[in-house]
This record gives sequence, C-alpha cells and structure tokens, in this order.
Amino acid sequence: MSLYTGARVHEAAQAGTVVARILAAAKVCQQAGFRVISCNADPIGREKTDEELKTQAAALSELGQGLNALGMKLGIHHHMPEMANHAREFHYNFDHTKPAVVGFCFDVHWVWKGGVMPLDALNQYGDRVVTWHLRQSRDGVWWEDLDTGDVDYAAVAKYAGTHKLARRFSVELAIEAGTKITRSVVENHRRSREYVRRVFET
Repeated sequence: MSLYTGARVHEAAQAGTVVARILAAAKVCQQAGFRVISCNADPIGREKTDEELKTQAAALSELGQGLNALGMKLGIHHHMPEMANHAREFHYNFDHTKPAVVGFCFDVHWVWKGGVMPLDALNQYGDRVVTWHLRQSRDGVWWEDLDTGDVDYAAVAKYAGTHKLARRFSVELAIEAGTKITRSVVENHRRSREYVRRVFET
C-alpha cells in the first residue's frame, strides 16, 4: 500500500524539518502496513533555480534513505510544473539521486501530458518504479474510466511485465471540461479495476 504527500523541500532553511516531519509520520504508516510514500515536491509558481533543485534533490535523498531504514520506499511523483522546459525538474530529481534511494511513482498520464512518452520514461527510469498512478484521456480530454485512449497502456504493461516492475496500481479518475460522463463513479472505478487486471495481468 502507498500514501501520497507534498513536500516543500527546495528551501535549505526548512527542507530538513519537512523531511523529519514526513519520516515521523512514516513510522506510523509503516506500522499500519504501508510500504511506499509517494511524494510530489511542492511547485512554487515558477521554475526552480539550479540551487533550489540541488537542495531539493538532497532532501529527497535524505527522505529516501530514512524511508529505506524503515523498510519503506520513496516514489517521486510529478505534475505539470515539473514537466516544464523539457521536463527539467522531472529529470533533475532522478539524475541527481540514486535509484535505490529515490524511486518513481509513475503517474503515466501526467508524464505523457508533460511531453515525455511513457516508454521513454520507462527506458530511463523504469528501474525506479515503486508504484503507479493510472488515468486515461482521448483526444487530450480525460476519459471517464481507465480504458484505451491516448496512452498506450498495452505497451506500458508489456514493459512492466517484461521487466518485472512493481505491481502497486492506483486508478485516479479525473474529469474536466469536455469529459463525457455516462456512468456512475462506482461503475467507472469497477470498469477501471477490470481494465488494470486485464491489461497488466494482475
């Protein structure tokens, strides 16, 4: 099981305090059976400087090491701000940390929407995947359930199976202007669960 948190860790003055707070909570989570903390470094309304990214990478490494000591894993998550400027922050987080310490919470659709093709992300960082967030769109608009669409999940699933990647899947359905809703949210989640089982052969 996994949990999700944000973290303001790009400022040297408070990064250590933020990491300590997350680790303190993680001890309780670990006792409750959770094994992964998915963390999205807080966006700040602009691109982070090289120095801020350096501070952030060091804090993420400290967090990952602390979680490893608890028998847990850290998975870095990304939204659109991290994908700006050719996914600069997305790549920096991984290029300046160690795979055994800082893992990948692979939100396939956000990465795709940010301009990085899912298979390219897997070829670069697949060995870091510790958990997955799954969503779909058609013609760029979020679809009501997880099904075929813009993201080629069959290819993603084939890679995951071939490389024996982590099997922690979370379906995250979302709606926006243009999303066509034809079923209840319960039914859409049921259909999405079956899609994951069928495509990823879980």
